[in-house]
Order: sequence, then structure tokens, then C-alpha cells
Amino acid sequence: MPLDSRSASALLSETARAAKDFAARHRRGLTSTFLLGLAGFGVTAFGIAPLAPDAADLPRRQITEAIEPEGLTGQLTALADLALLLNRSEQTRASDTADTLLRRLGLVDADAAQFLRTDRTARRVLEGRPGKMVSATLGDDGRLRSLVARYPADDDSHFSRLRIERTPAGGWASTLETAALEATTRLASGTIRSSLFAATDEAGIPDAIAVQMAEMFSAEIDFHRELRKGDSFSVVYETLSADGEPINWNQGAGRVQAAEFVNAGKSHEAVWFQAANGKGGYYDLNGESKRRAFLASPMEFSRVTSGFSMRLHPIFKTWRAHLGTDYGAPAGTPVRSVGDGVVEFAGRQNGYGNVVQLRHNGNRSTLYAHLSRIDVKPGQRIEQGQRVGAVGSTGWATGPHLHFEFRVNGQHQDPLRIAKAAETVLLEASQRPRFSQVAASLKTQLDAAEDLGGLAGRVE
Repeated sequence: MPLDSRSASALLSETARAAKDFAARHRRGLTSTFLLGLAGFGVTAFGIAPLAPDAADLPRRQITEAIEPEGLTGQLTALADLALLLNRSEQTRASDTADTLLRRLGLVDADAAQFLRTDRTARRVLEGRPGKMVSATLGDDGRLRSLVARYPADDDSHFSRLRIERTPAGGWASTLETAALEATTRLASGTIRSSLFAATDEAGIPDAIAVQMAEMFSAEIDFHRELRKGDSFSVVYETLSADGEPINWNQGAGRVQAAEFVNAGKSHEAVWFQAANGKGGYYDLNGESKRRAFLASPMEFSRVTSGFSMRLHPIFKTWRAHLGTDYGAPAGTPVRSVGDGVVEFAGRQNGYGNVVQLRHNGNRSTLYAHLSRIDVKPGQRIEQGQRVGAVGSTGWATGPHLHFEFRVNGQHQDPLRIAKAAETVLLEASQRPRFSQVAASLKTQLDAAEDLGGLAGRVE
């Protein structure tokens, strides 16, 4: 027999009073009584539940209302009142003037062009190196509302943002500020089929990253002579953007965080680690620095035209021992010192043309010949990687290239062999715990990059 609401309420009150009296008389049985009370409440609830109406029995009503769209005239009026903005992007060119830049951005605005020509800050859009990223916002009247130019700052981790805006009074205002580039981590891998750059292009990796990889492993792998078809690599690197826009200078590439290169079946690994003192460098997974006392090359990765061997002399047409290495490169390409040292000679020297000769520790010396310019002076102390001159074709040279020699106790040596045998630096013991954590994380990302490459290969 179903209960009404008043009976259910009275039953609950009586149950509560009975439980209280029973608990006072039998404290040890309190738990059991409490459970019985809950059970009674459950029964009561079961009795009450049927009192709720069935949703299927509730009355239903359907309302239909016709909606008439606004007339075409009203819609056109609303569109006419809407302020439309158009965004356009371009890159500055060496031949640009204020008028030609604005014209490529799709507008003709005499006031804006005049401001670009006369304002000290705004003029920087057209000054300096071309290739600045320019974005413009145009109003529905075809006039410029704002223009923003982004280009490299003095610090590689920042960019310059030059903003030009139309003021409420109808004039113009310009501001110049520096902001941090945003770094995003990318994973990639590839396989050598013909050359390193062909493989990185196929994998969508910027050339700047390929150069960094070649530099990292240059003391272990001769990328000119020891690269093999089927060699593979995985890399974790940064891509850089300014205000969310991928940058086009330095190919938008940041630093390589980790890389693995498998050459002739042997794996070489390197990870970037920044010590507590702020100095960073590349280390293998055992904490041994990739930096050697001598670099393998006096230039960033480039084409070797004549190695350390016998050759037919290009001018005298006789077979002679070539006691150095020639690097083919465009005139003006920077030439760097392969190690710390002191400038022993800087000037012109017979068939070598413009020459720089450096003295290093351990009775070792290096020579850089056929330079188009010399950037050091005799007696000057030089650090590894510091620029000493630029590629040229002075002296006995058939074209622009660098002739490089390495001598130990006056005897010519193969530069690559010296670089491979040069002493390395071990990580300080105090830095090892943090290094292990960083290396383990980067190793995981390298493995993921390799897996992605394998998956891509299977999909193809």
C-alpha cells in the first residue's frame, strides 16, 4: 500500500526516536541499529519514489514560430557599417623605397610614405639589411592603419619590432622595441642517399641545423670523405618565431639540442648542456665534451676541393705533395682559427698571397692562405673560432678558395687527424647529476625522432 507524504514523515520520526532510545539502552549495538535505520530509510525512500510523476505522462506542447530574415537592404546596410580590415605581409628588398614597399602591400598612401621617409625611427624599415618581415593592416578605405616590421636584433635570442600606427588625430606614431624570439622544439630524422644537405632537405630540416650537426661531429666524422649511403641521423632542434610568425633570417633555426649520427654502423651522440656558470657546450652521453683543442675545419662545413695528398698542381701541371687542405668557397666567406693561439705572421707571402700564420701550444702552428682580406695583426692573441680573414684568390690561385695547413714541430700534418686526436674536456663532477637528467630527457626525444623517421619511411 503506497504511503502519502505525511505518513512517510511520521514513520521517519518514529524510526529516529526508536533508534535513539535503543542506542541509549544498547550502546554496543549502536552500529547495527544505525544500519537498520538506514535500511528503514531505504525502504521509506522506496515507498516515496513512486510518488514522482512519470515523464511520459507529462503534458507536451510544440511551439512553431516563423523567422523572417532581414531584408536584403538591411543586410547591406549592416555590412556597410561593419569596419573591414585587410592584413598583408611582405619582405623588404634592397631596392625598396617607401612607395614601392607600400605598393607591394597593396596600398597607395602618400601620408604613410612621407612618414616612412622622414621619421627617424620609421626610416629603419628601409635601412640596413633587406629581408625584414613587414605586416600591414589596411582599412576599408584602402589607407594604412598600422605597419609592423620584425628583423634581427643584436642578440640572437631576440628580435626588433618596429611599429607604425595612425593616431586618432590623423597623424602617425612610431615605436621600436626588442622582444624575445619564441622557441619551439622539433624532432626529425633522415637517411643519407647522396649528401648531408640533400638528406636534411628531404627531411625538412633547415640548412643551419645541418651545419650545426656537421660541426658537432666534425672531430669524429669527416663529412667530406667518410659519409656513406645509408648513414642515418636523428635530431632535436629549435625553430624560432617572432610574435608567432616563423622568422626567415638564419632560416628560422635555433640551436640543436641533441643529435645522433650513425656513420658506417657506428653511432655518435651529442646533447647540449648548459652548466651552472652559464657556459654551454655539446657532450656525449658519458659527459665528455665534444669540443676539442682544435676544430676540424677553419670554415663552417663546406666543400673540400683538394685534400691532404698527392695531386696534379693546377698551375704548374706537375704531381706534387699537397701538404694542406683546400676549401672551395665564395670570396668573402669568413675564415676562423681552429684553435687558441697567437698571430705569428699576417701579410703577403709569395704564391700564398695574403697569409695568416698562428702559433699554438705544443709546437703546433696553422696557416691560412689566398685570403681576400686579413682581420688580425702580428702578436695578437686569438681564440678558437675567431675570424682571421676571408676567402679569396690572391697569390697562385685559379679561383677563390682557402689553402689551410697544420704543422707540428715544423712538419705538415693532416688537420683532420690532428683534430680527432686533440685533447677533450670532461664534465665537472658537480655537474654530472643534472647532466644525467638532461641527457636522459634528450635521449628519449632522440629515440622518438628516430621512431618518427621509421614510421614515415613505412608510410611512404
